[in-house]
Amino acid sequence: MTKISRAALLACAALALPLAACQKKPADDAFGQKVRAYLLAHPEVIEEAVVKLQENKQAQAQEAAKASLAKFRQQLERDPRDFVANPNGKITVVEFFDYRCGYCKASAPEVLKLIRENPDVRFVFKEFPIFGGESNIAAAVALSPAGKPKNIELFDRFMAEKSLDEAAIDRHLRAVGVDPAAARAGGAGKDVQQHIADNRQLAMALGIEGTPAFIIGEHMVPGADMQAVRAALAEAKGEKLKSPGSPKLDKG
Repeated sequence: MTKISRAALLACAALALPLAACQKKPADDAFGQKVRAYLLAHPEVIEEAVVKLQENKQAQAQEAAKASLAKFRQQLERDPRDFVANPNGKITVVEFFDYRCGYCKASAPEVLKLIRENPDVRFVFKEFPIFGGESNIAAAVALSPAGKPKNIELFDRFMAEKSLDEAAIDRHLRAVGVDPAAARAGGAGKDVQQHIADNRQLAMALGIEGTPAFIIGEHMVPGADMQAVRAALAEAKGEKLKSPGSPKLDKG
């Protein structure tokens, strides 16, 4: 059963006040008693009001997000420091991620599949290490001059690693032909560290607090909801999904 908050009850009362505002106090009391009796007899109305209030807040948040996305569009999609898969694509998908985030790891195979299946889609990787420690190291080495040319391979390997500790990071760097010492030195440089700091600041400006977070046009998809990502991508392409579970797209 949905719990009804005090704020919701006050909201319901506030809705009733304008109706009685021009009446005398006895009428006010009588009307208030009728409202109270009705709500006690029909508590589902309060639940409906709470749901409506939440929907209104969500709609307001979406409008605010659209304004923020428009404001930061260039920084989101065209920061030359970011690694981009399919750089000549006409539609852009942006992902904020952390290599040690379980949900990022769960969505990573679908991300790579989306990139392979959609050469017309630019995929922008936004390093957003939120867990500190090895997350910071992994992001830095991936953005280093030595690591960046191997970004897709490192993304695949880092995401597939169950426990991404420092030894695993170095092991995967060597596996793709990158010297760990060179990657670490480059990742510790001022430019790379500033890049990561700018990504954090951008995420904060957009209200992104967790990973993964995907942005497609005016749509922001929080979490590993790849079906929602593909639906937003289909909309951007003017297409529609073939079926609710299918990753393939049909033209509408």
